[in-house]
Amino acid sequence: MGDRLLGKVAVVTGGASGIGEATVKRFVEEGARVVVADIQADRGAALVASLGDVARFAACDVTDEAQVAAAITTATDTWGRLDCMFNNAGIVGAIGPIAETDSAAWLRTIDILLHSVFYGSKHAARVMIPQGSGSIISTSSVAGVIGGLGPHAYTAAKHAVVGLTKSIASEVGRHGVRCNAIAPGTIPTPLTAQVVSGDPTAMEQVNSYAQHTARTSFVPDPSDIANAALYLASDEARLVSGHTLVVDAGRSVNGGSARFATAEPGTLDATRPG
Repeated sequence: MGDRLLGKVAVVTGGASGIGEATVKRFVEEGARVVVADIQADRGAALVASLGDVARFAACDVTDEAQVAAAITTATDTWGRLDCMFNNAGIVGAIGPIAETDSAAWLRTIDILLHSVFYGSKHAARVMIPQGSGSIISTSSVAGVIGGLGPHAYTAAKHAVVGLTKSIASEVGRHGVRCNAIAPGTIPTPLTAQVVSGDPTAMEQVNSYAQHTARTSFVPDPSDIANAALYLASDEARLVSGHTLVVDAGRSVNGGSARFATAEPGTLDATRPG
């Protein structure tokens, strides 16, 4: 166990699987106490049980502001403070060409990917500003910094997360609070596996697709994003605020592709360029 987060308390939404799970484990390895906030009750409870007394589970639908606030209250009631809020929960959401995108699916996507970040940031700031310290981190995406790398609603929401991050950082810095975002590339998680192959367990296909589209030999892993979150949560990043840290093996500098924006699940071909 390290000590980069020794004594710190964090809340991670979407913490029961994928990037969130990897981050929870990494934070605990570095001395943090963590609330796993997730709608997946069984997975969340199992993860917390495996980590012991340094973790708590909070059932949390991130589209419900009261549940997000309650997850933060779990942290403050249990450990008396909040040092890191990681707004990470997400979905791919509405898919298809813009002329055919379902409006209800669009709104649901924005609710999960953007409104949840507002809720988490709002209630984290409520604790961190009087405390005089804290780090708010939100998951954006390479689709939040370049067009054509995600479905339309997803891309719009992830761009909005980048803008909201900058806006919040400009306010809370005077109170000793930092606010940053992480923009992952294609990371092998059940969510991305479902999109790339139609099979949420097909991690090798995700890796193949990620390596091909990024034109890289690097094999991505959720731990890569967990390490980025660790840095932003730690005192090592004490001068970093309002920043979006892109962790994509260079995908965002290789250009976009409208194929992802309009693709149906399981139809992406890793052998085709872009």
